[in-house]
Amino acid sequence: MDIEDFSQDREPRAKALIPFGVFLVFYLGLSIASGDFYKVPMPVAFLVASATALVLNRRASLKSKIELFAHGMGNVDIMTMCLIFILAGAFASTAKAMGAVDATVNLALTFIPPNLLVGGLFLVACFISLSIGTSVGTVVALAPIAAGVTQNLGIPIGVCLGAVVGGAMFGDNLSMISDTTIAATRTQQVEMNRKFYANIKIVIPAAILTILLYLIFATHAGTAPQVRPITFIDCCKVAPYLAVLVLALFGVNVMALLMFGSVLAGTVGLLNGSFDFFGFLKGAGDGALSMSETLIVALLAGGLLKVIRYNGGIGYLLGLIERHIRGRRGGEFGIALLVSAVNVFTANNTVAIVIAGPIARDISERYGIAPARSASILDTSSCIVQGILPYGAQVLAAVGLAGAAVSAFDVLAFLWYPYVLAFFLILAIALGFPRSASRP
Repeated sequence: MDIEDFSQDREPRAKALIPFGVFLVFYLGLSIASGDFYKVPMPVAFLVASATALVLNRRASLKSKIELFAHGMGNVDIMTMCLIFILAGAFASTAKAMGAVDATVNLALTFIPPNLLVGGLFLVACFISLSIGTSVGTVVALAPIAAGVTQNLGIPIGVCLGAVVGGAMFGDNLSMISDTTIAATRTQQVEMNRKFYANIKIVIPAAILTILLYLIFATHAGTAPQVRPITFIDCCKVAPYLAVLVLALFGVNVMALLMFGSVLAGTVGLLNGSFDFFGFLKGAGDGALSMSETLIVALLAGGLLKVIRYNGGIGYLLGLIERHIRGRRGGEFGIALLVSAVNVFTANNTVAIVIAGPIARDISERYGIAPARSASILDTSSCIVQGILPYGAQVLAAVGLAGAAVSAFDVLAFLWYPYVLAFFLILAIALGFPRSASRP
């Protein structure tokens, strides 16, 4: 029997959720067994789960189930998200090849007073991650500097590394070119600037309180890290990041924005001699290819969720969640807990949002939650959990690059921003703040 109407769903049934269980057992089980959460390729885990999904519903022919899977992969939101990922990769790679990351780090570190280095490191990490859109990239750029600063201050290295990782998660949550922002806004079908304004009212108080905590408990006399003098070229190199951020806040279409940013970064690179024309093309191409794993995961997740939804799995899961939800605030807490749980098992906040996003949209529609609000909760919750995972890429990168004897738990002890942000998120949901973002 063929599946003729891909828009219909079967009655809710728990059996349809088996592929989720297979994914978790395969990915989580092998990761724990190997002691490395990044040893099992995420696309392979999704392929195994997808194959399981196609085996279910024996009444339908394999051909029609594959067509249903492909229909989910080709969903307009999935394809739009993939296009944005490609453009974001091209922009980020071009800007990095042009020297924008180094210039941004140098520019930010120049303005840190020596007696406020730890709080300043957090602020610098916020600025850099907001500019370049990657928390791991921010940690890679700043962790060695943080380790050097620690020697001058005579304080535990975990303090400086905690400040860097916390600031990195700030930008990962807010940046217009972050994978998590792209995934959250596309799955909730909302413009990036609307999600940004809904998000910033929660994260800014958390960031300010975190800075105050570092200033109170981690203020030491010391010497500032060595930086070279700021030049006009440095300012030009930072310009593409600032242009993308400002234009995005004005609601410019994200695809047009990223294309403009790539051209601007390429033009600056050509003028300052960072690369020639073919070097510009290579940088953009390498950036697009660097997103290949994210693209594959997004496509496979779209197909998998379509099959699970058709078989009644999403309906069953929503019914299960609704038994414990009371009203709009319950729905918001449900979205936060859902994406947090997925993030714990996948150790990847972008993947967690891609998986949980379509379910979160169903919950938001049922309980009258504004799309900007649900996107904000998705992104913020996933970044909170990702930031405090001892096996997460951000903490592991910080520990690996420190060049000193330090453990993940040494960093987590001083990683104050995610904890403070979690408090403000819970408070915002409980109080319905900000009210302008809580309802459609």
